[in-house]
Amino acid sequence: MKKLFILTVIMCFLSINMSIAGTFKADAKTKRIAAGTQFQLVFIQPVSTSANTDGDSFSAILNNELRTENNTVILPQGSVVRGSIQSINTSKRFSRGAKLYLDFDHVVTPNGRQIPLDLSVRSYEKIYYDGGLYKNLGYGEAVKENFDKSVDITKKSTEYGLSVGDDHPGLQYLTTPFCAVGGFIGGVGYWLGDSVADMFRKGQDVYIKKGEILNVQLINPIDVPVY
Repeated sequence: MKKLFILTVIMCFLSINMSIAGTFKADAKTKRIAAGTQFQLVFIQPVSTSANTDGDSFSAILNNELRTENNTVILPQGSVVRGSIQSINTSKRFSRGAKLYLDFDHVVTPNGRQIPLDLSVRSYEKIYYDGGLYKNLGYGEAVKENFDKSVDITKKSTEYGLSVGDDHPGLQYLTTPFCAVGGFIGGVGYWLGDSVADMFRKGQDVYIKKGEILNVQLINPIDVPVY
């Protein structure tokens, strides 16, 4: 008799749970946001490789409203996206710049639900092949930039020598070679001097300002409850 009573109670409990689950499934509706969807995130606080450390959390606000084809709002503008700093590679000598790796964890829906999501940054000054954000890679890149600047110095000096002829015809035959040689010497001096300095100079840090907008992309689709 006792076993029969316990069995009856268990059956009733299961029946109630199944009824509740069925009601929930009937009422709950979700809308899918497809992989590849672009999010515009406005950072609430600054994040940088110089001031933050691995594991620090951050929050951003959705700047664009996401809707379905029939104009139903899935995620409204102002929805909060939270994440953390996955890792930081600090800047080092020889102009080796820092790298910042962000991990976007979840988005908070209007009804308070936290939906896990996986995002990748699509727009920044420079993005490494593994997703890290950076401004400069190292000494080789710094030397190349110095060379480009030295070429620009020579070019502008030569152009200046040519422009003298606009007011004094024939004079450019004297000023152009002189300015070109001077620009070349100055450019080479700049290239050598700054390239030596870059051996001892630390690379640049990554800094995302408060209010800065990052364009990110959804890697995997997410299903958001819509009521």
